[in-house]
Amino acid sequence: MESNLSIYTTLLTLESLEIPPSNTISAFIFGTLTYCLILFFNMALLLTIVFNRKLHNPMCILLLSMPVNDMMGATVFFPQQMFSILTQNRSITYSACFAEAFFTHLYVGWLTNILTAMAYDRYLAICCPLKYNTLMSSNDLLKIIIVIWSLDVAVVGIVFALSFRRHICGTKIVDIFCNNPSLLKLICGDISVNNYVGLLITFLKQGFTVLTMLFTYIQILITVVYKRQSDAKSKAIQTCGTHLVVFLCFEFNVLFALVAHRYESASPILRKALGASIMIFPPILNPLIYGLKTKEIRRHLIFFSNKKVLPKNKKCRK
Repeated sequence: MESNLSIYTTLLTLESLEIPPSNTISAFIFGTLTYCLILFFNMALLLTIVFNRKLHNPMCILLLSMPVNDMMGATVFFPQQMFSILTQNRSITYSACFAEAFFTHLYVGWLTNILTAMAYDRYLAICCPLKYNTLMSSNDLLKIIIVIWSLDVAVVGIVFALSFRRHICGTKIVDIFCNNPSLLKLICGDISVNNYVGLLITFLKQGFTVLTMLFTYIQILITVVYKRQSDAKSKAIQTCGTHLVVFLCFEFNVLFALVAHRYESASPILRKALGASIMIFPPILNPLIYGLKTKEIRRHLIFFSNKKVLPKNKKCRK
């Protein structure tokens, strides 16, 4: 029993942020302002969708889950880093690190799910417009989101249950924030089961995600090419092109961060930079790309500030 309790109070050391002491206050202020802006933008998007019934349609329901996930990811990352910068202390308890890693992987997994679901939504809207309302009703979509979220929690839970040990043989986290690959390097003995299960889950999940994206965008491309309306083509290409760029950048960062932890020859600076970018940039850019760039949401945001009268029965489409 003492071993079980002692591991959770063990202090781990995160890798240095390499911020000069003279820049500590500036870095703390910049990071805090960034975190506050993330909360503001995502909360604005969240409240706009929640309090406007005109936006209660499938696409906006998908968007509704994005700011919740982004705020969770930012809250897992920024407060710990800001406290560390201010106190110049890179120590963290094992229990806090374990929890941070768990929610970090939830955030990454759920963002991948959202981007995949949004691609499928675009596929149905462009390629099967007559079946769209039947296949993507708000109630059914809400149930699907709950099921996918539950599965994501279960999968991440299994991965971290396998990572639990009564004893660890190290206290150095080889990253600037806690994640499962870093925790695995602290484990004593054989971790082949963890590696096999992790690789299997990554292969199945990423394989399904990439295949879904390929299928949807190939079908969208074929449909757009054969459409005669030039305005419909440009609108579809602009909307889907932005989404595809966001997805590819996010996937590249995630896969590189995972692979870099398995090869000692990988640049630690590049690994840390790309790993941190997963936690920093999506929460900042997502509400701007999928919120302010979406015309109907932008109009409702203007409505909150200027009290303008808006046209009725608008869909959440770009």
